[in-house]
Amino acid sequence: MITPDLESGVKVWHLVKNHDHGDQKEGDRGSKMVSEIYLTRLLATKGTLQKFVDDLFETLFSTVHRGSALPLAIKYMFDFLDEQADKHGIHDTDVRHTWKSNCLPLRFWVNVIKNPQFVFDIHKGSITDACLSVVAQTFMDSCSTSEHRLGKDSPSNKLLYAKDIPSYKSWVERYYADIAKLPAISDQDMNAYLAEQSRLHAVEFNMLSALNEIYSYVSKYSEEVCVGSSVPWAVVMSPGAVVCSRQQCPLGRGVPRATGPPW
Repeated sequence: MITPDLESGVKVWHLVKNHDHGDQKEGDRGSKMVSEIYLTRLLATKGTLQKFVDDLFETLFSTVHRGSALPLAIKYMFDFLDEQADKHGIHDTDVRHTWKSNCLPLRFWVNVIKNPQFVFDIHKGSITDACLSVVAQTFMDSCSTSEHRLGKDSPSNKLLYAKDIPSYKSWVERYYADIAKLPAISDQDMNAYLAEQSRLHAVEFNMLSALNEIYSYVSKYSEEVCVGSSVPWAVVMSPGAVVCSRQQCPLGRGVPRATGPPW
């Protein structure tokens, strides 16, 4: 940016990048200016947040250091994945590790870390989003089984936690191993657990609203659902009626046929 001085004829140069568009969102300019000049500040910020990141990862990847007992659903799901691996003769530990990572940490926790506004009533600015992206990327790298090779051209956000990722990876492996050692969950216990959770949270959800969302989705993709009706059971929903193929669906026999939307 150039600020001309008309009286002296001197041009003053400011160390701020000039943008072509004046409608940049607040904070975008700062986030785009991140370069090696800010490495010292990045390291200082990382040191300040290190304890909080460690506490977060330890809580998520631990069966002991957590505010509540490990949910039965996690143990049940991980045992199911191990059973499927044994059933299909998959003995590669990396494959099992990847299955479990894709089911829980990379599908659920990364989304919460990256988007805290989904859980809390807060505003997430662009600078906060950039910081959380670094933590989320570190979290994803910790769940990976591949070796990360970094060089001088690697982005700063990956270099920040390069020395910490091996330790985080060991936490993830220990977490999966500890869950595997826990007593197995029977189908009866799992059903009882789900029934109890439904009872505890019965008044917190609107069933009609959920049905409306399902109806909107199935109405939009009704043709695809019809094409895929070769599965054991199929639900075909049109704007005016709901039809369940009860002859093919063992769960549908004896269920009254719906003649219209359920709301």
